[in-house]
Amino acid sequence: MSSLNASFYQNISIVHPEYFFIIGLSGIPYSNYYYIFLFITYFITIIGNSIVLLIIVLERSLHSPKYIGVFNLALADIGETNALIPNMMKTLLFDSQYISYNACLVNMFFVFLFSSIQSVTLVVLAYDRFIAICLPLRYHALVNNTSMVLVFSAVWAFNSSIVALMVSLITRLSFCESNMIQSYFCDHGPVYRLACNDNNINKFMAFLITGLYLVAPLVIIVLSYLCIFFALIKITTWQGRLKALKTCVSHLLLVGIYFLPLFCTYFAQLLLSLAPNARVISTSLAYAIPPMLNPIIYVLNTAEIKDIVQHFFKNRPAPSRENLSK
Repeated sequence: MSSLNASFYQNISIVHPEYFFIIGLSGIPYSNYYYIFLFITYFITIIGNSIVLLIIVLERSLHSPKYIGVFNLALADIGETNALIPNMMKTLLFDSQYISYNACLVNMFFVFLFSSIQSVTLVVLAYDRFIAICLPLRYHALVNNTSMVLVFSAVWAFNSSIVALMVSLITRLSFCESNMIQSYFCDHGPVYRLACNDNNINKFMAFLITGLYLVAPLVIIVLSYLCIFFALIKITTWQGRLKALKTCVSHLLLVGIYFLPLFCTYFAQLLLSLAPNARVISTSLAYAIPPMLNPIIYVLNTAEIKDIVQHFFKNRPAPSRENLSK
């Protein structure tokens, strides 16, 4: 009987719906308040990351390997935020749940691309800290502007290829039953599970993407910080240890706010079987909040950027008496 079913599904002509309906945000209590929160998050994310990009471009002292990584992270933050939040706000404000088939695939591509870039950028920044602390004498030989540009060019090319392959495999699926996506965007998992033909290769791609951009990066970062920890033990003075550790604080905070919410949401769903609304809200917050906090963390915890911002405000010309009288 199973062989008959398999042959039946193989003979089904591929059916692509004209529209998908994103229903994950429907029925969320106090949705107007969530819309306001998303608007504030979007505004802070775009302004904050744009300021970081502008500072790095204009300030020559920041044209260094570390800040090439920070620039790349801010760029990915802006990209992911623009791929996610405007569509969510449109759904909440206008109750506009539909999205065309092609637009859904485009949305899926950009959300996963920028999210993967964020994840790998955190790995590259961990590598930068590892070399700086564990191999300080070889730092300038191993890490320089040219090598970082080449690394990030390779990252963008590789991630674009993997994500494009994942999205292109959706086109081989036939959606002959439902076109209701139980998520807050065109998420890969909820989409391929709607297919009525064989989706095993899509399931494999889902595991591959999770392993490449969630599990493997975190494992590499943890291992790099274990090496950094052992290197810090060898430093004889507490002042030296604290000085070296201070250079890692911003990166550790970025790693924490990116990975912890995602893993907490995943394990909560696995162990507690979250209700659909709770899962959608927690997952969307796990993706929306880190891009907003990243520029704040770098401005407050990175001496170079903080000094530049303080210098800018201290040297602004005071308003003249004529302007004040007006």
